Formats: sequence, structure tokens, C-alpha cells
Amino acid sequence: MNGTVIFDPLLPWAALAALAALTILAAALALWRGLPGWWLRVLAGLALILGLSNPALRREERQPLSDIVVAVVDESASQGLSDRPAQAEAALEDLRRKVAARENTELRVVRLGDAPEDGGTQLMGALSEALAEEPAGRVAGIVMLTDGRLHDAARAPDLPAPAHVLLTGRESDWDRRLVVRNAPAFAILGEEVELTLRVEDSGAAPASGGTVPLTIAVDGGEPMRFEVPLGRDIRLPVALPHGGMNVLQFATPEVEGELTARNNQSVVQINGVRDRLRVLLVSGEPYAGERTWRNLLKSDPSVDLVHFTILRPPEKQDGVPVEELSLIAFPTRELFIEKIDEFDLIVFDRYRRRGILPSEYFANVARYVEEGGAVLVTAGPEYAGVDSIFRSPLGFVLPGAPSARVVERAFRPELTELGARHPVTAGLADPWLDAEDAPLEPHWGRWFRQVQIDPTQSATVALTGPGGPLLALDRVGDGRVALLASDQVWLWGRGYDGGGPQLDLLRRLAHWMMKEPELEEEALWAEPSGLTMRIVRRSLAEKIGPVSVTGPDGGETEVPLEETEPGRFEAIWAAPMMGLYRLSEGDQSAVIALGPAAPREFEETTADGAVLEEIVAPARGGIKAIEEGLPALREVRPGRPAAGRGWIGITPRGAYRTLDLTMIPLVPAWAMLLLAAALMIGAWLREARR
Repeated sequence: MNGTVIFDPLLPWAALAALAALTILAAALALWRGLPGWWLRVLAGLALILGLSNPALRREERQPLSDIVVAVVDESASQGLSDRPAQAEAALEDLRRKVAARENTELRVVRLGDAPEDGGTQLMGALSEALAEEPAGRVAGIVMLTDGRLHDAARAPDLPAPAHVLLTGRESDWDRRLVVRNAPAFAILGEEVELTLRVEDSGAAPASGGTVPLTIAVDGGEPMRFEVPLGRDIRLPVALPHGGMNVLQFATPEVEGELTARNNQSVVQINGVRDRLRVLLVSGEPYAGERTWRNLLKSDPSVDLVHFTILRPPEKQDGVPVEELSLIAFPTRELFIEKIDEFDLIVFDRYRRRGILPSEYFANVARYVEEGGAVLVTAGPEYAGVDSIFRSPLGFVLPGAPSARVVERAFRPELTELGARHPVTAGLADPWLDAEDAPLEPHWGRWFRQVQIDPTQSATVALTGPGGPLLALDRVGDGRVALLASDQVWLWGRGYDGGGPQLDLLRRLAHWMMKEPELEEEALWAEPSGLTMRIVRRSLAEKIGPVSVTGPDGGETEVPLEETEPGRFEAIWAAPMMGLYRLSEGDQSAVIALGPAAPREFEETTADGAVLEEIVAPARGGIKAIEEGLPALREVRPGRPAAGRGWIGITPRGAYRTLDLTMIPLVPAWAMLLLAAALMIGAWLREARR
């Protein structure tokens, strides 16, 4: 029970103040005139004012409420290093015991892990939510068990009670990490880009020799090893090896004694783009489809085209020497000897040997292919003749030898079994659907001529016709060659007999020859989405094995794939954590980072309470290292220091709940009115008798 006197005036306080002033003025006037009843007038005024103020006794029946101590336990990834979980649990159990030993005090425990989408440790967010669930008037203290590495310090709430930090970790902890300070999202092939890396130690790191090993691997290949200075920025020039996505993995080996190796590696993904594609188109005798390749290549603004054309058919005899067929001297030596390596692709379109290009030029083209170049031959009847370019040194790298037979009748190109799986031709013959959604065979337009060829043993035949192989592909040395044994592909572009996928076929063919990654026959890659990845394996084989996935913690998982379309196998796999994953199947491998290779939690791993000092200082709390011993728990008054050597303090709140409220008037207003009237009458009688 608790009783207090309260006032509930019948008039505003300003009116009562005016009445009091009037009473004092009247008493002073009566005293000045020497009236003997002045004191009775004063008492009458006081009685009237007291009655109008309506005093009452308020009695409350209260139920005491316990004080609350909020404990926030950090269970993020960095808090899981070393023996920090055991330290935090031991400190929490000690806090439970000390709070339980106090009367009328409760402990609320809040645990938090890693925030989604690599948000790190949202310690202040968890504390704000915990305080929002408790009445501020009951919170006597706050204790945070953490390593001090938080990522939302700016969201610190107003603290209603002293806050303290019990810091996990040890003074001897240290860690080494690899940081990539800048990396472009894309780069132009053939041009160097500069990356800035840094290998640094934090905490009580042992003395080193000044350099540390660093490995660099591209697309999961064999790593290259270097020695780099420790604690200094390293400027690394990089030239991308191929177009498309290039995955560069940087790593420094784990050193005995460091907290974790999760931040010893980093992955940079750079998209390689070609600045300009240089194509040399060599056209032979004029024919209806002569401009097919020229139009295709000129439609792409990123292609630099050099077109070498013979405008006079060979059967025309006018006595003009071959070397004088052009108005100006064509730079054949410059193109085929001096600058041939600058071209990404060379196309021979119905070209035959005429003495314009010497054999040594063709030999140089063959050398160009073996060293990584690309040559495409579109063959007409001339390929089967005695002046065929196959009968030059270039024939040693071509994927098919002519049989001297030309088939001239209507036919429709057909996909081979390998052609249905090869990325150049896969999907070109997707079946149509009729009105009832039943599949129909694709209806390509007819061609009317094919050169019969005998493919080489290593060639891949993707299309066939009545004369056998129609499109043959092969790899020679580091380069690629293709032979289209017909000059009728232009009919598809003109829409004859329904046309066909001319544009898709020729573009894919050109891009495969220029080694675009998305058109590789054997490839393995993953497409990330959050913590889920779509694993894709493309192969000419009918069956493949499971993909082995190695996680950032070293654990391996076998993921089986299903064939979704000819030559393409897929699976969707949910990863257990962020970090760097290595994929392998057969001789194919890939590297992918889900989130950063080193998540935000591992950017800084040594325990440090510096960020929390500004948060606990306003309430005069303290930061105590668990390694130095668990502090005692004391009571402190509001505004006093709440931490000292070996102890932390909480402020008792004395909160309660009101169960019943009783109001008892002390002086009835009517009684005070009668008393005031009696006093005033008494004063008048006394003065009248006198």
C-alpha cells in the first residue's frame, strides 16, 4: 500500500492564486485600519481556498515488478572462431547464476547469428528488438557477449540502463587476410587491367620475413606462385585469357596459429570483352550467296572486316595478267604473312587457287591455325577440283578431303547425333508444335548442291546431306577449323522454301571458332542466386558423372545432374554457407563465389571492443575481457559509474504494477465553505461590538 495527498482544485489554479492575493490584500487593509477581526478574515480566506483546492488522500495497492537484465549473445560466424563459443557460454552461465542470486531480478537472453545476404553481425538491431519487447522502466542493465565485431553500430538505440560488454577472444589471437582493394567488372581482351591486392596481419601476429606466398589461378586452373610483401599494396597487371567470364582466384596459404583461413583467399570475376573482332574474308568467284558472309559480318559494329575478293570468274579469258586484276596492288603479303596473327578469323568463301596466293601463304595460314587461329571454308564445286585449296599446304589442317564428287539435287540438311548435342547446332532443329501441341519435325528449306567430303578422324560432323558430311568441325593444335561443304546456305537467308536458321548457324559457327566460352563443347559452370547455384555441364557425351562440389570449409558433396536437353546437364543445389566453391567433373573444373569468397564476418576476426566504447560510455558502462576473469555484479545508483575493476553494475528500477486505487477527500468543500462563512461572521460581530 502507498498513500499520498493530492489536490484536484474546483477552480483553475490561477483563480485560486488570485483569490489568495485578494485575501492578503483584504487582511492588509483591515490591519492598516486597525480592525480587530483582521485575523479572522485571513482564516476565512484560507478556509475558502483550502476547500476550493479539494485535497484528497490517494491510496494505491501496488504489486512490485522484477528488474530485467538483458543479455545479448553474439553467435555470428566470427564468434565461432577458436574457443569463443565456450567463453561466451561460460560467461552466460555465470551471469545466470549471479542474476538468480539476486531478489526480484530476471535475465532475458537474446541470441543472434549472421544477418542474411552477408549483412554481418547486426548486434544493435538485435538489442533494439530486445529492448522493444521489455518495459523501459524495468530494464536494470544490459550485457553483450561478443567479440566486438559488429556492422550496425550506427543503429545503436537509446539505452535505459547501464550497458556492458563481456569481450570474447584472447590477447594472443592473430589472423592473416587477403584483400582485393579494386577490381573492374569487365576488361578488354588483349589489354592489361590493374588489380590492387594486399596481404596483411592483424592482432598479435608473429614476426615474419617480410614476404608471404601468393597463388593466382584462372578459371580453377593450375595456380601460379609468387612471393609478395606483407602489409603493402601490390599492383598486379592482368591480361584476361579469353572472352566471357574469367574467374581469378587469389590465395595465400594458412599459417599455423592464425584464427581462420576463410579470409586467406579472394575471388574476382571479370567479364572479358573483345574490343574489335578482326575478320579476313577471302571471296572467290562471284555467286548468288557471295555477300552472305559480308552482310553478316558488317552487321556487327564490333567487327573489323577486311574483304579480299576476286571479281573475275576464271573462265573469262581477256589476256590480263593475274597480278593486274585489281586497280591497286592488294597487300597480300602484308595480310597473309606480316599481319595474319592480328586476325581472329579467316573465311575462305568458294576460293580456289589461282596463283595469286603462293603456297607459302597457305602454309602460313596453316601455321596460324595451329598456333590458335581460326579458319572457316565455305565450299562450292571448286573445292572438288584440281585447284581446290585442300590441295595446298592449308589442306593439312582442314577437317575434310574432297572426293571430287559434287551432288546436285534438292535436299534438306539434317542434324547428326553429335550435331544435336554440339553447341554450334544444338537447338537449331527444335520441333514445331501443331494446333494440338503435338511435336512436328522441323521444316528447313532445301539446298541443291553439296560437295562430297571424307572427314578426318578427329573431325566432328554436325550436319549431313545426301553426299555425307555437310558441316565438319575440328581442333588443330590450339586453333579451330570448320568446313561447310555447300555454298547454298544463302537460300535460308532468302527464305526459299521456308528458309532456315542461317543467321543463328553462321553466328554460332563464327563465335565457336573464336573460342567464345558459351559455345565450348565441354564446359562446366555455375550460375549463382543467393546461396543457391545452378550447376550446368555441357558435354558431347551421352552420360556424365556427378559433379564434386568442395565448399569453403573443405567438405565435399557429390551432386548428380540430369539431362535437360541434348548435351546439357543441370542441377540446382543449395549451398550451406557463403564462400568459395570448387566444382569438378572429369577433366572440367570451375570456381564460383556465393557472396564474397571471404564473407563480411571474416573481414576482421580479432576481438576488439573499440566500436562499442562509444555505445556503452553514455550509461557509464564498461568493457571487460572474459580472458581476464568474469566480473562481479553490483547495484549502482542512476548516474553513478556502473563499472570498475572486476565488477559491473546494474541500476535497480523499483518498478511496480498498480492493482487498486482509492481516493478519500480530506476536507469536504461544503464544510470549508461553512467554516469560512462562520469566520467572516465572527469577524464582523467582533468589529461591530467594538
